[in-house]
Amino acid sequence: MIDRRSRTQRFFEIELPAAILIVIALAPYAWMAITSIKPTADIARFPVVYWPDEPTLIHYADLLARTTFPKNLLDSLIVAVSACALGLGLSVPAAYAFSRFGFIGRRFLMTQFLTINMFPIVLMIIPLFVAMRSLGLLDTVPGVVLGHATFAIPFAIWMLTSYLNGIPKELDEAAMVDGASRVQTIVKILLPLAAPGIVSTGIYIFVASWNEYLFAMMLSGQNVRTVTVALQLFIGEYTIQWGLLTAGGTLVALPVTLLFLFVQRHLIGGLTAGAVKS
Repeated sequence: MIDRRSRTQRFFEIELPAAILIVIALAPYAWMAITSIKPTADIARFPVVYWPDEPTLIHYADLLARTTFPKNLLDSLIVAVSACALGLGLSVPAAYAFSRFGFIGRRFLMTQFLTINMFPIVLMIIPLFVAMRSLGLLDTVPGVVLGHATFAIPFAIWMLTSYLNGIPKELDEAAMVDGASRVQTIVKILLPLAAPGIVSTGIYIFVASWNEYLFAMMLSGQNVRTVTVALQLFIGEYTIQWGLLTAGGTLVALPVTLLFLFVQRHLIGGLTAGAVKS
């Protein structure tokens, strides 16, 4: 009797609210994917057609053959991979320094890394736009990558520092007592142990750069245009190309969704590493 009451209570207090939240979260994506395979005549029909009688991939074919969307996908991939490489190249040594050395201002800087993410990123747009124009980096891949790095690297350093703090310093000391240099200790001892955290951080930077819109819109143009900006072109002043817009949105969401499903366990582990100390 107690077990039955417990299962019922668990269903109404946990499972049912969780199921409702999942449905609410996934409903927009499901609606977008279904709309992308509707014939044009069914998209705006009333009463609403919830599932088309004759699903079609014509919007995907038009998107890939008649628009610049394939180039925009390539631009997004280049920018996201470059931002990931730059972010890891700077955040790994910075996180090592914050984790292994004590210096004046260490706590203040770590606090600022989190504080930066609390401010609206629109505050950085104007000075960053002026800086990129002065350097001649507007509408270039390096310009967009540097823009994405400004908000991704601070949180990446904080995330990696928390992960490295979970690796005992005694391992470093033991390796150096055995004759290893600091560089050898980092390469042969620390980096292999920190690999899950580094991978999680890289995934965070990649996903953040892939989905970013505001920086890409301000810093890109005709030469470099990411998919988040390209999708906006399907929204006109008087008409919206729903077929192309939903097909593009589905293609943009697909790689990030699959990536997250494959690595979600490691990503959550990297985000929570160091949150509890024994």
